[in-house]
Amino acid sequence: MDGPLLDFFRAARSAGLRISPAESIDASRAVRVVGWEDRARLRDTLSLVLAKTVEEKRRFEECFDLFFRRDGFRGAAEDEAEPPPSPPEGAPPGLPEGGAAGAVGSGLGRMLLAGDRAGLAAAMAAAAEEVGVSRIAVFTQVNLFARRILERMDLAGLERDIAAHQGTPIGARLRQGRDMLREEAQALARQNLELYAQGESERWRERMLAQTRLAAIDRRDHERMRVLVRTMARRLAVLYGRTRKRDRRGMLDARRTLRRNMGWGGVPFLTVWKRRKLDRPRLVVLCDVSGSVAAVAQFLLLFLYAMKEALSGLRAFAFSGSLIEVSDILEREPIEKATAEIMARIGFGSSNYGNSLVEFERGFMPILDRRTTVIILGDGRGNRTDPRVDVLQRMANRAKQVIWLNPEPRTLWGTGDSDMPRYAPHCRVTAVCSTLKHLDRVVTALLEGEG
Repeated sequence: MDGPLLDFFRAARSAGLRISPAESIDASRAVRVVGWEDRARLRDTLSLVLAKTVEEKRRFEECFDLFFRRDGFRGAAEDEAEPPPSPPEGAPPGLPEGGAAGAVGSGLGRMLLAGDRAGLAAAMAAAAEEVGVSRIAVFTQVNLFARRILERMDLAGLERDIAAHQGTPIGARLRQGRDMLREEAQALARQNLELYAQGESERWRERMLAQTRLAAIDRRDHERMRVLVRTMARRLAVLYGRTRKRDRRGMLDARRTLRRNMGWGGVPFLTVWKRRKLDRPRLVVLCDVSGSVAAVAQFLLLFLYAMKEALSGLRAFAFSGSLIEVSDILEREPIEKATAEIMARIGFGSSNYGNSLVEFERGFMPILDRRTTVIILGDGRGNRTDPRVDVLQRMANRAKQVIWLNPEPRTLWGTGDSDMPRYAPHCRVTAVCSTLKHLDRVVTALLEGEG
């Protein structure tokens, strides 16, 4: 493959396109057929091969335009249609053969005096490739790479020419050209940052957000967090949305192995391993939406909304001082409206775990059976009210398991009005769930049947 095409594949992947090695080969073959001359035909060909969805088509168009716009150098392509800009007052009007050009020693200075934009563009492109500007990773490196590009283009020689013609029209033009080159080098570094590092920067920021305490997420990052939650939920839905069977290597199915190898006299050339069926779990979720955990609860409700396809028989409840079922709200409303409605009806109050558990027992205990997993999200702080541990014990006896996800660190469990040490013996799993990464790990383990 050509080097520019490989660079474009890397830029496209950074922009979020999923390009497999096979698709890269197909795209390379298609480019050999259509050529590079017709830019529109090249764009349509690569779009047909590489972009699969409407969103990828949009990202491809942006990436293609940005990548091939790099060839421009102060309108180098327009030089034939437009005359070069007039020199400053008192400066030589152009570069006559053997005139001002002979007064400077550097090739860079001669190109600047001649207004050779095409030559300057080629020299800068070669210098950028030599210094590896495509490896730029963060915006703070823009000036660093711009300086390296200029140094590779012989900035030192240009500075000597400027010093030698200090106070002359030639020196003025060279200084003007040096400033223009600096701007062009910075623009080239910024374009490479956008092409090759934007995707990695976004992924780094997403990784940091996934490890940030949900309660500490800045409001300006809420939309990005919603995208992350939806992405995580879709991934889990694809992986665990169907009834599956998993091999248990190490446990041989002797009967089926012998039957499969009858043609070899029973010699086990082909082994058959026992498999166990992995069913989609049936979940009942009790979510504390009181003031102390309201921020965390919003993200959990968002996650449950996105997981509806993966979870069979999902029943969702929200509580603070009392408890209500919110399954129908999550079913009929978009997630933003659903979350706002739930929080308006029951959220931000003072939590009373004992009363909420009693209300669940009175109205919904029959929905629990041996296939049901109960997930409780909350800090276990009931403001010194009766925790009604006996109700949680009866729920644990009816259900398959109870999992408690607490947004507080374990060091705070049992301090103040926390009843977690009293609830924990009746839970199969108690886990800290203060970040999106924690939530992903716990729910993944649950869907894998490892609860």
